[in-house]
Amino acid sequence: MLSPAQRNQLRKRAALQAAEAAPERSMAGATAYEQQLMQLNQDRLRLKQVQSEQGKAELKRLLIPAYAPYIEGVLSAGNGAQDDVLTTLMVWSIDAGDFVSALNIGRYVLKHNLKMPDRFARTTGCLLAEEVANAALKQQKAGEPFDRFVLTLAADITAEHDMPDQARAKLHLALGKAYLAELDEAAPNAEGLEEARAHLSRAIDLHSNCGGKKDLERVDRLLKRHADSKPAEPGTGEPPAN
Repeated sequence: MLSPAQRNQLRKRAALQAAEAAPERSMAGATAYEQQLMQLNQDRLRLKQVQSEQGKAELKRLLIPAYAPYIEGVLSAGNGAQDDVLTTLMVWSIDAGDFVSALNIGRYVLKHNLKMPDRFARTTGCLLAEEVANAALKQQKAGEPFDRFVLTLAADITAEHDMPDQARAKLHLALGKAYLAELDEAAPNAEGLEEARAHLSRAIDLHSNCGGKKDLERVDRLLKRHADSKPAEPGTGEPPAN
C-alpha cells in the first residue's frame, strides 16, 4: 500500500506524463502508466481465481483505491491518449457499484473517444447509460431508492452519444421512477411530477414496452389531483348570486 507521499507523487507523475502524451498516441511507454498496467495484470490474475460474480465485485472494490492517484492525475491533465488502465478501471468501478467514479472516468473516455477493449460489443455511451440504468431499476424494483444525481449525470454525459433506443429508454424510465419515489403523495410537488412525466413519456416513446405505463398513469393522477387542489385565482370564480 502506498504512503500518502507516494500517492501524491504518483498522481503528479501521472498528470505530467498524461499531459505530455498526444491524443493520437497511447500512454504506452510512460513510466506511471506501465507501472499501473503491470499492477492491473497482477490484479486480473487475482480476479480469475474468484468464481463468484459478487466475490469479484467485492475484490474490485478493494483493488480500485490503489489506482485512484493515477486516475486523478490523468483526468486532471490528460489530452486523451489511449489508456487501457483508465478504460478498465471505468468498467471495474461499474462492477463495484461505484457509479460516480465510473461516470467521472466515462466523461473523459467519451470526450476523447478512447477505445474500449475488444471484448466489449457496446459503445462506451451505451455501456455507461445501460449499466447505470440496470442497477437503478434493480434497486427500484426491490423498493430501494437510487441516487437520482447518478442517473442525471449518466444522462447528461451520454446525451449526445448514439445507442439503441431501448438502452436510453431504461435510463429515462429509471429517472422517472426516481423522481416519483421522491414525491409526497399527500402534497406532491408539481415540478417533480412534471419531471417524472417527461422522463416516463420519453421512455415509453423510445420503447413502448419499457414498463413505465403504470407509473405514467400514476403521475397523471397525481397531476390532476394537484391541479384540482389549487385554489382558484381571484376573478376566475363564478359571480356572487344576487
